[in-house]
Amino acid sequence: MPIQGLTIIGESINDSVPSTKKLYEANDIAGLKELAKSQDEGGAGYIDVNVGSRTPEFLAEMVRQVQSVTAKPLSIDTPDPVMAEAALKAYDLSRAGGKIPALNSISPLRVQMFELKKIVPFKPILLVTERNENGTGKPNHTAEQTYDTAKQMIAEAKRHGIAVGDCIIDAGISPIGADSDDQFQRLIKSIRMIHDDPQFKGVHMSVGLSNFTVMLPPKRADGSPTKGPLESAFLTMAMPLGMDHVIGSVKRKYEILAPDHAAMQCLAHCLKLEGFDVIMRVQEYYA
Repeated sequence: MPIQGLTIIGESINDSVPSTKKLYEANDIAGLKELAKSQDEGGAGYIDVNVGSRTPEFLAEMVRQVQSVTAKPLSIDTPDPVMAEAALKAYDLSRAGGKIPALNSISPLRVQMFELKKIVPFKPILLVTERNENGTGKPNHTAEQTYDTAKQMIAEAKRHGIAVGDCIIDAGISPIGADSDDQFQRLIKSIRMIHDDPQFKGVHMSVGLSNFTVMLPPKRADGSPTKGPLESAFLTMAMPLGMDHVIGSVKRKYEILAPDHAAMQCLAHCLKLEGFDVIMRVQEYYA
């Protein structure tokens, strides 16, 4: 069962997943619908639908097909406003018991996507890893930049009539095994700043959790799992700071860990280290 208070956005129906990509290429709609059903039964709060660079019509049809087998709300996952529009027009509120979808993701360079709420209300996932500088996207390298972008995106959502409590902030998570530029520190500090600021009261936060452990071996030298405990350690740290959603796997056993757990000690050390020392500490954990 998922951790109490944590909403999982089921990640499996995503073109970037090799096994799912094969289903798309084979036009195996039945197989894709089975993925939706298994994530529903596994406890997902939302079912993510990402068809990659395929057509708006295909995304709209996938929305209809997935909704034919689950009553869970969907997370419509595309950076393309045209595709998002087609998907929202296909979304059936009645099939989801009146629950509105999430729209992943709106960035400072894609604020026009807020206008799509005229089609159907949605919960925007706000990507705050980059800022808009005179029409050009610039990556946020510091917690302060991330926090400032979050303030701007919440203000933009309010201007479009979307309440803070319907917003989900994604401050971006990077692979911990390749973190030579202190992205883990940036993420934890930025979500703490957001959590502590009263103007964000009621806001939700999320990350693509599986990204945290890509490139790591599945098991440690002693045979114990590597990825699950590190993801759980991240959640143990981040949930008290307002991280109440993740795009993740219902097959992974996420849990709250004790402070003396090896994975917790690893991440606690990583927050105190810089540059390649972080990578070396993670290598020490799984070796």
